[in-house]
Amino acid sequence: MEFKHKPVMLKECIDGLEIKENGIYVDGTLGGAGHSREIVKKLKSGQLIGIDRDLEAIEAAKNNLKEFGNVKYVHGNHDDIKNILENLQIQKVDGILLDLGVSSYQLDERNRGFSYLGENELDMRMDKTQKLTAKDVVNNYPEEKLANIIYEYGEERFSRQIAKNICKERKNKEIGTTKELVEIIEKSIPKSKQKDGHPAKRTFQAIRIEVNNEIEPLYNTILDCINCLKENGRLCVITFHSLEDRAVKKAMVDAKGKCTCPSDLPYCVCGAKSLGKIITKKPILPSKEEQEENPRSKSAKLRIFERNED
Repeated sequence: MEFKHKPVMLKECIDGLEIKENGIYVDGTLGGAGHSREIVKKLKSGQLIGIDRDLEAIEAAKNNLKEFGNVKYVHGNHDDIKNILENLQIQKVDGILLDLGVSSYQLDERNRGFSYLGENELDMRMDKTQKLTAKDVVNNYPEEKLANIIYEYGEERFSRQIAKNICKERKNKEIGTTKELVEIIEKSIPKSKQKDGHPAKRTFQAIRIEVNNEIEPLYNTILDCINCLKENGRLCVITFHSLEDRAVKKAMVDAKGKCTCPSDLPYCVCGAKSLGKIITKKPILPSKEEQEENPRSKSAKLRIFERNED
């Protein structure tokens, strides 16, 4: 299958980055290079660093950007951005983009195990070199931990019943395929409550987030990205999940800093330090036209931070 991924809020991201033709930019979620292509087109003497956990994505991006000689490809995780830049002997960059969504390719390529349609091996790894898979989570996690993950990451109100039935079923035999997991989920949710999309959607999302550790490091990742920016450098982050957005927002608010001194003091004595300013007081949302054209963009939110040290 061809690696396709329609970039969400493309114009808004490019505008938000305020690209300089001689700047250094990082696409921390390279994917099929939809965003990256627009970034690198604006560069002359500048450089683009594309990072992705998925080797298939990197190969697709190399093909899509083959006419550009100023792109550095890195198989890695944006959570390690400080180490990645250090290894490239780059101290600071002019802009960073993180698109935290799962690519259309990964969702549609059934043998990756992200989709609840069809019958494929339970995998869900964005980086196929890592050990933990969805099969490991489903078959080895304790019932309470499984239920908590499905509830917290999937916002699934039938999480307890789903976890209970998973554990009951796996006593008989290993749950190895997406179809087997879907059947357990469907039995766990009353038919009358299965009207809001596919009944397995939330559980699959939750397991995917757990397998790829998408939420836990995110707060520190955002702070690391901000610290890797030059003066006036921009960080653009697209989220698709409320927990992602919450972590990104908190990190940006904390990076902005807040003076806690009494209002009657003539100057700050609390030592509050600001790393810059939040450009988006409220997150930017996709236009109605984009949502109609690309339904997967509906839950997307874009937040932008600019580095300015006091």
